[in-house]
Amino acid sequence: MAAPSQPQKSTYDVIVIGAGIQGSFTAFHLAQRHKDTLLLEQFLLPHSRGSSHGQSRIIRSAYPQEYYSRMMPDCFRLWQQLEAETGTSLYRQTGLVMLGPPGEPELEACRRNLGVDEVLDAAALSRRFPGFRLQAGQVAVLDSTAGVLFADRALRAVQEVFRRHGGTLRDGEKVLSIQPGATVTVTTTAGVYKAPRLIITTGAWTGAFVEQLGLRLPLQVCHHHGSPTDPEKRDQVPSSAPRPDIAVLSSFISSYLPGLETQPAVMETCLYTNTPDEDFILDRHPKFSNIVIGAGFSGHGFKLAPVVGKLLCELSLGEEPSYNMAHFAITRFPGVLGAAQ
Repeated sequence: MAAPSQPQKSTYDVIVIGAGIQGSFTAFHLAQRHKDTLLLEQFLLPHSRGSSHGQSRIIRSAYPQEYYSRMMPDCFRLWQQLEAETGTSLYRQTGLVMLGPPGEPELEACRRNLGVDEVLDAAALSRRFPGFRLQAGQVAVLDSTAGVLFADRALRAVQEVFRRHGGTLRDGEKVLSIQPGATVTVTTTAGVYKAPRLIITTGAWTGAFVEQLGLRLPLQVCHHHGSPTDPEKRDQVPSSAPRPDIAVLSSFISSYLPGLETQPAVMETCLYTNTPDEDFILDRHPKFSNIVIGAGFSGHGFKLAPVVGKLLCELSLGEEPSYNMAHFAITRFPGVLGAAQ
């Protein structure tokens, strides 16, 4: 963040709004490409209002969708690069066990995309992981690449490297308006900034942001296994409210890991911003090609943030993206331009 005594610069090559993990990795890639980049965040950092805070996130190669599995080697490489550049441990390899009936289509797709042949029955799983008790009629597939990302630490690390490469991070600045054009003008509570390129990665706040740009994206914000919520009112949920997600986890632990305590020691709330098909939105605005939107990470975006940032960077610079973007197009949803007609 610029020191208060410094004159405030107003013109950049690219402005990124939203300094969660997706926006921070996008800014990181832009700065590495020697683009003068401004990263704006409405809250003072660090904060726990969005989707990128907390101690941990899962990372795995196993996906039923081949297009996500295909991105994971690049993700692991970029996470390792960030670890090396910051001298910080960001990933702990633990392995991941996926359970289901033999031949279940999603489990089979994960196994195929992992490129593993072995399916573990109850005895084989118990030998490998003595604490597990498989239910009758179930088998397991092991993703040995999987593990835990240290979320808070990862976010700090990528922002640190962004700054080290000359990027500007300004927190505590809420964006009030966006004026599209060949040069985009962004007005915040603290200043007015201009750039020929804008990238919006504002998580649960994206729907409201893009409405002023004539877009209606089918985004719903909800707690996992919870109810849709307004990101401005998430703290108003009473602490005594029922937590169906905790009940699901407790029931799973008592059934499959009977030696463990079933109640959590720590609980943290993280907002999910879901699309109807649970695929991401990574695309240029249909009318303003110099405005790029990354949204709708549907609870499985953190691990993929290094590649998401790379793709949003490429889209913003007008380059051919590194991966097939068909599944991430804004126009796959009907009526998105309805507000502009």
